[in-house]
This record gives sequence, C-alpha cells and structure tokens, in this order.
Amino acid sequence: MKNYCLLIITIALFGSCKLKPDSNNASENSLQNSIPVNKSYFITDNIIGEIIEEMVDLRGKQTLCYLIKSKSQASEHKMGPWCPRHIEDGKEKAGIWFDDGKVYDVSGHFIAELNEFYEDEKWKIYNEDGSINVTDSKEACLGAAKPDVEEEYKNHCVECLPSYFENQISTFVIPVNPIYQKSSQRFGRGGIGLAFNGVKFDPPAPTHAILAAHTIAPLDDHGGHVNPHGGYHYHAVTGSTKEIEQKDNHAPMIGYAIDGFGIYALLDKKGNKPEELDECGGHSDEERGYHYHAGAPGDNQIIKCLHG
Repeated sequence: MKNYCLLIITIALFGSCKLKPDSNNASENSLQNSIPVNKSYFITDNIIGEIIEEMVDLRGKQTLCYLIKSKSQASEHKMGPWCPRHIEDGKEKAGIWFDDGKVYDVSGHFIAELNEFYEDEKWKIYNEDGSINVTDSKEACLGAAKPDVEEEYKNHCVECLPSYFENQISTFVIPVNPIYQKSSQRFGRGGIGLAFNGVKFDPPAPTHAILAAHTIAPLDDHGGHVNPHGGYHYHAVTGSTKEIEQKDNHAPMIGYAIDGFGIYALLDKKGNKPEELDECGGHSDEERGYHYHAGAPGDNQIIKCLHG
C-alpha cells in the first residue's frame, strides 16, 4: 500500500507582525472591496476531486472557506532541470539561483566558480574529472534537504525529484471572501498561496541553512524545486503558469494567497512595476480591491506577509 502524506495548510493566523499598515496608497472603500475567490480559475488537472466549501473556525469565527486538495505537481510545464552533472554543462541542463536580488544560471561554469562567487575556498562541489556532486536518490535528497544537512551530503548540488513525493497531498484552506486586516500577519509553516495550476507558493527558501553546508538547491527556470515536506513548490514567479489577463493595463493575476487575496505578477502590460506597495507587497484599487504583487524572481520573496 502506498503511503499518502496529508499536509494541512491553514490560513496563516499564527501571529501578528504588528507592522504599521500603509494607509496612504488606497482608499478605505477599495480596501473593503473584497473580491471573492473565483474557483473556476484553477486548472483541474492537479486538483484532487472537487473544490468544496466548508465552514472553518478561524480565530473563533466561523468562516466560509474553499478546501482545495492538490499534489502540487505542475502540468503546464516540465519540472526541472535543477543540477548540472558536469562543469562543462550549459545552462540548458540546469536551473537558476539567486543572490542579492539577482538571478544566475546554474551552469557547470557557475558551479565551478562558487568559491569565487561566495569568496569561500570551502566551496568545491565537483570532482577532479569535472563531475558534480548531486543528490541523485531519494535517500540523498532526504539527507540534504533539511537544516542539519548530513555530513556526506555537504558540498552537493541538492536535487530532489517530484517523483519522490508524488503521493503527497496538500489541503489548502482559503476564505471565499477575504477580509482586509490593518495589522499584517507572519506566514505559518505551510504555503503562502496557490498558483492556478495547483502548485504551492512557498515562503522564502532558507538560503542561510542551505549555503551554510556548502550546498546549493537551484530552482528550475519556472521558479520551483522540491523538498520532502511539500513536494514541488515555487519560490519565484517567472511567468510559466496560467495568468488571468486584466481588462486594463494592470499586471495579470497568477494565483491566490492563503488569506484569499489575489496575487498578481510584478509588471503591468507596459512593463511597469506597481507603485506604493505596502510592507507585504500589496496595495488596493477599485477594480481588484486589496491584492498582492509577486516580487522579482531574484528576491526569494513572492509576497512578504499577509493582510487577510
């Protein structure tokens, strides 16, 4: 019998940042203009069963929510590649990495020069024959993809395959009618939202823990990689997934945050970034109410916190 792991991801109400809300960039009316979640936007390929409605207790309030079950396996695009196998491999055989807001192709050449990139001579994850140390099994993935990396998997390019965790099921609990809160909320331990293809948007990748073991865990060109706790998930938005175009020049919608507010791409149709975003990466207008904009791919931060 196959083992199925049920990961319940609830709305992030575990604590409040108590950050000062930005009240200068939106009218009170537009903040209160709550746009209901449109479940028809989701691609059904990766949604398990029907999206159901259920009353859920959130902070003592019975709240109508959508329960969405997904295996978080992309169908719109190929997942991977992540790690090159040889220092002569080009960028087409690998993914991307980010540092200080910039995105880098993890080619074999990039791997070979990590010691210079991070100014640390301990960085050497390739062998004398040019082959690169890659976690090429589920056992190796489990040994490397955690804060306390096992000794034998240090100095590796960490690659976990979606097939290792293809039977994991995530249940997303999203309010049907989001409600704006003046105080922002920190993320919980689960996902921060959901793309329309059923793949989870995750909090920032724990780069400090990854790099401390002289490992690197590339994203694929679509902004995703795999870990044992949530399967395939996105840390960056690169334009690979379904978008809902807007009637005006506004950036397209790419998914929903776990609090029910929409997440939109960074750039509008003219290539301009949004103005006057608050501390979470959100703002409001009369058409869409309060909503978020995804950060740039190199930011390691799709959204920064929650206002729902």
